[in-house]
Amino acid sequence: MRVTKAQAQANRAHVVETASQLFRERGYDGVGVADLMAAAGFTHGGFYKHFGSKADLIAESTACGLAQTMALTEGVAPSEFVRHYLSREHRDGRAGGCTMAALSGDAARQPDAVRATFAAGIERLIAGLSAPGALSGAADAGQARARILDVLSHAVGALVMSRACPDDSPLADEILAVNRDAILALLESSETQMGPRPDSAVPSNR
Repeated sequence: MRVTKAQAQANRAHVVETASQLFRERGYDGVGVADLMAAAGFTHGGFYKHFGSKADLIAESTACGLAQTMALTEGVAPSEFVRHYLSREHRDGRAGGCTMAALSGDAARQPDAVRATFAAGIERLIAGLSAPGALSGAADAGQARARILDVLSHAVGALVMSRACPDDSPLADEILAVNRDAILALLESSETQMGPRPDSAVPSNR
């Protein structure tokens, strides 16, 4: 049966989403095209109907994963983002977790196209977290950006270190707790310099 254009697009999107999850869980080199397509429910031969190479899929699936992390910033204060990001639930959910923490090391050895995808995703995340009003204590946009970049780098590094330890290791939880408290203290200091934001309430469903 001939596949319609709409179905072909849906199939492609499904492969990208599947790849995004598998790469975060196993790394870019930890899953081959055949295994990836099988996980998505398709044959190996169908891969090249959608992608020119595995590198093309890596770049697109990376953008998909970074967009999912970006969605976590929508409608929440930086402090709420940090509480979720440095939670045990997020740490243990590698396949659905942050692409930066899961794949930054792998990305450093990938072609420029993949690294550019990372850079663009990180820029969007910084912009989302340092949107006007996100940090009331920041004197200007440049200061807000610098502070968010510090927070984001701190949080990603803490998650990577925690994941490097055994899941049931007390140290893994300690790394999360110590860094979460330190980042939240920094953000609280920023908030109190100029008083609380009138719109600082976080939606209850987050």
